Order: sequence, then structure tokens, then C-alpha cells
Amino acid sequence: MIADSVGKIRERIDLACRRAGRDPSEVRLLAVSKTFPAESVREVVSSGICDIGENYVQELRVKREQLADDRIRWHFIGHLQTNKVKYVADWVHLIHAVDSARLAAEIDKHAARAGRKIDLLVEVNSTGEESKYGVPPGETEALVKELARFDNIRVCGLMTMSLFDPDPEVSRPVYRGLRQIRDNLAGLRQENLKLKHLSMGMTGDFEVAIEEGATIVRIGTALFGKRQRR
Repeated sequence: MIADSVGKIRERIDLACRRAGRDPSEVRLLAVSKTFPAESVREVVSSGICDIGENYVQELRVKREQLADDRIRWHFIGHLQTNKVKYVADWVHLIHAVDSARLAAEIDKHAARAGRKIDLLVEVNSTGEESKYGVPPGETEALVKELARFDNIRVCGLMTMSLFDPDPEVSRPVYRGLRQIRDNLAGLRQENLKLKHLSMGMTGDFEVAIEEGATIVRIGTALFGKRQRR
């Protein structure tokens, strides 16, 4: 069943890329496995999806231990508390939601101890909702510049969440705005800035996100089904 879902999503990604005149290889499908068991993740990986995203550190650590599969690239996509950074610093592939220099400093510290650079994205609160984390759009450039001064992290792009609305077109201006912010930062030339990625779009609106420039789409429900209760 999951294999069939992967195939259908791949087809939809290809069609969205075709409409936008993009190469489908530019778009990474990130499987969001929050609340689903390790066996479901194993099935996704067997279907060729090796980028796996989790929202909670403890759940991420447990699944990594259960699967012990070197093919998997683990993404942390939730709100990361500074006291939890130490638990993922040795091996996390990409942290999607950094919205403060304080959190970045903690990541930098643990990255130095682990002897590696950690890739991250800056989370932008594009909708202005108080319930969401993220830096305001107008403060994004200042934060990106501040984060670029750390030696052991690499700012690889931006991430955002749109409004929850059944009409995917509602998300279009949100995603277009994030792309414009990223494009406006293209002139920054600092070693630790590689602003390649736009992590935006989920099950209900990922095709619109791709049309607006997404390089990572975060898909949960369309792969695994309705989310289970924690």
C-alpha cells in the first residue's frame, strides 16, 4: 500500500515539475513518519524514499535505533529545544526549523564536539500566526547573516508552513513569498551559506509548493494515511 502511495506521489511531483518547467530531480520527497511505527518507515525506504522526517526528538531516536539503516537520512522538522540538540547532533542530516541565534549557537557547539558541520534551514513564519514558530519575513536576512558567522553549521535554505486550508491555492502567495526572500538573499557570499533549499508544501498543497520553487516537500498523510494518536 505504501509503495503504491509513493508511486502516485512521484507521478504528482513529476506533473507539477512539468507545469513549472522544472526537473523532478530538483525536488526531494521527505516522508514525515510522526506517530507511525518503524515498520512503516522501513516500507517507505524499501520503496526508494530515504529522507525521513520526525517532529519529536525521542521518537526520532527510537526509530533510528529500531531501523539501524545507513541508507536513511534523518531530518528533524519540529521545534527543536536547545536541551535536545545533543541527542541528534552526531548524526542528523538536516534540521528544518531554526529560528533563533540561541538555538543555532547550541547546534554549533554540539556540532564542534561531534567534529562535523550540521546543515540547517531557517524557519520563516510567513503567515504571521502566533501559534507558529519562525522568524518574521522582514527579519530573515538579519538572522541568516548572524547564523553564517558560526563555524560548525551550514545554512542551506529556508523553511515555512502555510495556512491550514483545504484550498491549496491559499498557500501559493505564502510559498511565492518564501522563494522571493530566498532569491533576495542570493547575493550573500559567505562560506557557511548554501541557500539551495526551500522546504515547503505538505500533503494538501505540495504541488503548488513545487510550482513556486520547493526543493523539499514534507509528505505524511498521503504516504502513511491518517496520523495515529500519540
